[in-house]
Amino acid sequence: MDFAETEEQQLIRESVRRICAGFPDEYWSEKDEAHQFPWEFYNAMAASGFLGIAIPEQYGGSGQGITEASIVLEEVAASGAAMNGCSSIHLSIFGMHPVVKHGSEAMRQKYLPQVASGELHVAFGVTEPDAGTDTSSIKTQARRDGDRYLVRGRKVWTSKALDAQRVLLLVRTGPPEKGRKTAGMTLLLAELQRPEASISAIPKSGRNAVSSCEVVYEDMPVDLADRVGEEGKGFRYLLDGLNAERILIAAEALGIGRAALRRAVSYAGERVIFGRPIGRNQAISFPLAEARLRLDAAELMIRKASWLLDRGEPCGGAANMAKWLAAEAGFQAADQAIQTHGGFGYAKEYHVERYWREARLMRIAPVSQEMAMNYVAEHVLGLPRSY
Repeated sequence: MDFAETEEQQLIRESVRRICAGFPDEYWSEKDEAHQFPWEFYNAMAASGFLGIAIPEQYGGSGQGITEASIVLEEVAASGAAMNGCSSIHLSIFGMHPVVKHGSEAMRQKYLPQVASGELHVAFGVTEPDAGTDTSSIKTQARRDGDRYLVRGRKVWTSKALDAQRVLLLVRTGPPEKGRKTAGMTLLLAELQRPEASISAIPKSGRNAVSSCEVVYEDMPVDLADRVGEEGKGFRYLLDGLNAERILIAAEALGIGRAALRRAVSYAGERVIFGRPIGRNQAISFPLAEARLRLDAAELMIRKASWLLDRGEPCGGAANMAKWLAAEAGFQAADQAIQTHGGFGYAKEYHVERYWREARLMRIAPVSQEMAMNYVAEHVLGLPRSY
């Protein structure tokens, strides 16, 4: 066992910290309040090459693994950027994995260098009003029309749809088969800013610098050349990236917890009541110590999961455990940060309420805590499938 980061990984961590130092909590609060995409931060990360960290070198990226990508996103979240910062770059860092692995060479050459440079924004369109966790129930259709598809349907929770030029869109091109509900699904890299696509932001309680949108498609044309891989295999292509996404989300949750704990510890050491710092009271110090314990334990599982994935080893159990542990630890740290601040924890000027709102999301997305436990129960413990 080797728990030491490589020199290159340390350099990545330090470089991201330097960039993030130019974007303090006040920047993120302003962007969140104004519902404005953080272009300055996005462009800074793009200029430093971090958007392409997991894209192969032959397509303009750095060709690094999920371990390095997770370090980037952890440091972004830990800087105070939380989910607003991570969500602005998350899809660029790993959202194009299906294209990297299954797209045609022409598609890779055309789109991946633009994503790595920050020129091209890509959204992800999977979830529908009646198909969330149960992806097999999607109804958005794509019917063949010569050398193109015509897409009709509705997607929700499409992050960055207002700002993205393209969307990785999961559609039905055929009916499900008996015993294979996920058959007949196809993945398209569709042009998004078209008159046939109506985009509207979904009002939500947090992470408002990055929009989450409903998109209605009314016979939107998509060139056959923009299909990812073979028709009918789109769901399998998505599965290839699920473990990596869980690891990256876990790293983001870890970072939010680190940011919240940092502010809570600082406040506990400075706030004086009854003639002494509140951090001297075990009612304050013990929950903060517990938060650190939980965060460090979650980090170990994240590192194990990314180590396994980067070496091509089975990592489904570790990835789901990492996501569950980090989401719980990040939220507990953020919640305790509010409690430590008392009434001021509810005040926006101390920022911990923003961390709390964004940490809460990690227990829901991209997969719920319950579904992570379903995986562990079935595939790790060997219990009967529950859904």
